[in-house]
Amino acid sequence: MKTWFVCAAIVLCAGMVTARAQHGGDGSADLEAARAGVGKWVGTRQMILKEQKDWQQTREILAARIEAVKKEIAAIEERLGETRRTGGEAAGKRAEIHAESEALRRTGSGLADAVTQYETHLRRLHGALPAPLQEKLAPLYQRMPAEAVPTKASAAERFQNVLGILNEINRMNGEITLASEIRTLADGRPSEVRTVYLGLAQAYYLSAGGEAGIGYPAADGWTWEAAPELAPRIAAVVEILQNKRSPEFVSLPVRIQ
Repeated sequence: MKTWFVCAAIVLCAGMVTARAQHGGDGSADLEAARAGVGKWVGTRQMILKEQKDWQQTREILAARIEAVKKEIAAIEERLGETRRTGGEAAGKRAEIHAESEALRRTGSGLADAVTQYETHLRRLHGALPAPLQEKLAPLYQRMPAEAVPTKASAAERFQNVLGILNEINRMNGEITLASEIRTLADGRPSEVRTVYLGLAQAYYLSAGGEAGIGYPAADGWTWEAAPELAPRIAAVVEILQNKRSPEFVSLPVRIQ
């Protein structure tokens, strides 16, 4: 179609030149003018066609870029949405963790108060414990912080120490214990004795010289009383516990408080 327009223009101009020559005009000048006009027309048409081609290419490039930008925007919006969702979840988790931390803090504070009360009770109980048990528990009592004094020990560590003391107390309270001790007797002289503890409630002692007595726990320590009439029966109990005598029933007085 474009070639047809150019040929038509050339034929038309040639016809004009021929017509003028037939009428006696200056044919050479008219031919040159026609050629110049055709050349300008062709150049103009070529420029238009080039501009149209360039615009078509530019439009395709712009369309591709617009499509790419749209996809990039969609991807960014998707990431933003995911970030918002993640941010919301993170905020929820932070709130949940904060609530848990606050609950743990309150629980920890309550545990610290509870273990402090246990330690206070154990300090008061210490004097009523038998001497052998006091000696055994000395390292655990030393680990307890002084009363009303700040400590770096955690509540868990303090609870573990308290449980260790209570376990030993409970163990001895359920057993009959035979211990060797030094005790001041009626003549005022210290002497080695064998002491039989019935749990934490009652005790009997017997010296090598046959001096016997009975003991009871008190808040500030054990109270001991001479009981020479119990010597034979206490000696029997000691021999049974030492496996020097067959087990048998032995009657001994018990004070119920």
